[in-house]
Amino acid sequence: MLDFIGIGAQKAGTTWIAENLARHPQVTFPAGKEVHFWDQYYDKGIGWYKDLFKDGGTINGDITPAYAFIEIEKIKQLHDINPDGKIIYSVRNPIDRAWSAARMMLSRAEMTIEEASDQWFIDLFLSKGSRDRGDYVRAVDSWVGVFGEGQFLLVDFERIKTDPNGLLEECVAHIGADSGFFSKGGSNVIHEKIHQSIGGNNIRPSLLPVLHDLYDKPIQDMAKHPILGKIYGR
Repeated sequence: MLDFIGIGAQKAGTTWIAENLARHPQVTFPAGKEVHFWDQYYDKGIGWYKDLFKDGGTINGDITPAYAFIEIEKIKQLHDINPDGKIIYSVRNPIDRAWSAARMMLSRAEMTIEEASDQWFIDLFLSKGSRDRGDYVRAVDSWVGVFGEGQFLLVDFERIKTDPNGLLEECVAHIGADSGFFSKGGSNVIHEKIHQSIGGNNIRPSLLPVLHDLYDKPIQDMAKHPILGKIYGR
């Protein structure tokens, strides 16, 4: 049975969360991370998807960031599979997320950062995929609208650096696993960065105006949002 879903955002620590949660003795990912059923393999049928989790452990999960923006009808189908299922949504400052995702695309394109022009980056920032992944309001409203706020956990990427054990214990409590594994010495948290991107963390200065034009207003909207405001309204 599928017990919880991790829905993103891309480059917001979902792999780190999955790799650490998988070390908890009650948590399993029977089909691995990023199953991509709801966004890529839906034609295999819901029965195929449900079967992936029938032989898992106590608490089974699927963490696929791209699920954040699946159609509302599919979110409702997920709710039908398990109306008590828990949702974890990890978010990161949208400007930093867009830059990190673009740097990831450099490695996929087998390019160095010196080879990538400003326009190459700008085209990525303006792409529908990148803009969708930075639309946290839409994602939160869609998932909370179906599952309810009580089944939805919003976590902040920055806590991976500042409070990794606390973040993981919050996730564990949310999905119903036993507490204390990460906070009481049962396991040392993985601190290494996973899926590191090339090119460094500092955003190219010439690209900052484009990113601010894209995300300053959405960040202001998130600050006023009843759920996202818990992070961005500080």
